[in-house]
Amino acid sequence: MKNIKTKPLHTILIILLCLLTSLSVSADFQKGFEAYQRGDYATALREWKPLAEQGYALAQYNLALMYANGEGVPEDDKEAVKWFRLAAEQSHASAQFNLGLMYAKGKGVPEDDKEAVKWYRLAAEQSHASAQNNLGVMYANGEGVPEDDVYAYMWWNLAAEQGHKDSSQNKNILSKEMTSSQIEEAQRLSRECMKKDYKNC
Repeated sequence: MKNIKTKPLHTILIILLCLLTSLSVSADFQKGFEAYQRGDYATALREWKPLAEQGYALAQYNLALMYANGEGVPEDDKEAVKWFRLAAEQSHASAQFNLGLMYAKGKGVPEDDKEAVKWYRLAAEQSHASAQNNLGVMYANGEGVPEDDVYAYMWWNLAAEQGHKDSSQNKNILSKEMTSSQIEEAQRLSRECMKKDYKNC
C-alpha cells in the first residue's frame, strides 16, 4: 500500500477560504451585473468598485466602461484608462482592446499608435476579432508599425474567419491592390498563426 500524504489542516482551510472568497466575489459581481442591466448604475458601481479595487479584472473592466460611457459616474476618460489598464495587465482581452482604442484616439491618454498596437496585439493574440481587425488597420496605414499589406491582410483574414464583417470587407478591398504572391503569403501566415494559437504572429 502506498504511503499517501495528506495536506496539513491549515492548507485545507486556506483552500476552503479561497473557494468561499471566490464564491462571494462572484455573487457580488453578479449583483452588480444585474443592477447594471436594469440601468441601476449606482448599485452596479457600489458592487463593482470594491471588487475592482481588490484586483478583480472583470469588475475593473466594467468599471472602466462605466467611466468611458458616463454611466452612473461623470464621463472620465482618464479614469476609464486607469481601470482598463489594470484589467488589461491581467490579460483581459476586451480591456486590452479598449486600451488600444484609447491610445489610438488619444482619449484619456496622449495619442500613441505604438502603444495602441501593443494592446491590440495582446488582445489579438487571444483571438479577439475586433483587435485583429484594428491591428490590420494599423498595418494597412503604417500607424505604430511599418506599413505592410501582407500583415494587414493576415490580421483581417484571421478576424474574418471569426465572422468579423469589417475585416472581410477590408481584406477584399486590399486584395485588389496586392499581387497573388502577397495574398498567398498572407494566407500562409494566417494558417501558421492559427496553428500557433495566435501567439507571435
